[in-house]
Amino acid sequence: MKNYKKMFFPIGGGEELEERLYGAFLVAKYFNTNLEVLKCDFNTNKNMYKTLSLPKEVLHNIEEVIDANYEDENKKFLELVEKVAKEADVIIAKDPLKDKACITLSIKEGLRSRLVENESKYCDLVVAAAPPSGVTTATFETAILKSGKSVLMIPRIMRQFSLESIIIGWNNSPESSRAITSSIEILKKAQKVHIVSSKEYIDDKYSLQKLVNYLKMHDINASFEIVTTTRIPGQALLNAGLDGNFDLIIAGAYGHRGLKELMFGGATRYLLEHSTIPVFMSH
Repeated sequence: MKNYKKMFFPIGGGEELEERLYGAFLVAKYFNTNLEVLKCDFNTNKNMYKTLSLPKEVLHNIEEVIDANYEDENKKFLELVEKVAKEADVIIAKDPLKDKACITLSIKEGLRSRLVENESKYCDLVVAAAPPSGVTTATFETAILKSGKSVLMIPRIMRQFSLESIIIGWNNSPESSRAITSSIEILKKAQKVHIVSSKEYIDDKYSLQKLVNYLKMHDINASFEIVTTTRIPGQALLNAGLDGNFDLIIAGAYGHRGLKELMFGGATRYLLEHSTIPVFMSH
């Protein structure tokens, strides 16, 4: 498998916290690498109470309650991480371990999008859980658009992880081209690689054959198929992925309409909302 030394997984609160941690830990275990988990906290701004005309003793009591709740929440999170790590059979370590899957954890306070932007640059791959109901969050958008790294989007609930069979969605865009090149080492290890495209994006089979030939130079044997698209962008790709029981989808982060498509609709949005298969994306 590709020699990933460090992956980065930002997480906040919300629903399915335990499930998201478990899925990310499975990825770290599969790649036998270090996964840095960043818990982003936005502690209540205690300074806001100082603007109120309250006695100092009352302000002090408010601050103590806020700090106690904050510490209690983080304690519960640490306990959850330990529980999930034991279940996934991965080690929690203070520092990264060489050639061994492990989890390192940091809890930082501040604006989540800024924390993710700052910390995500120092890794080989960003792991991000699919946003709830496909509605992109500041954390998810930052991970894709500001990290400068490829992103492995995992379903919010994922109980097993494998990369034996991979499907590539090809729309002839710079994003899909970059995603393929970024995933070459992963594709090399797959037993089955299949490319799907549609007449909307290619004029003839020759361009797909050129892609097959390119992958062949990397010792990757791929098949291809021109599928009939539906009125919903991304639906045909996901249907092909599900019908073929593929383990991973490789696709560009968004299509020709750019950021608007990522945030408000289009193929990427459909995958975010409906995919039960991990998606490898590159922006």
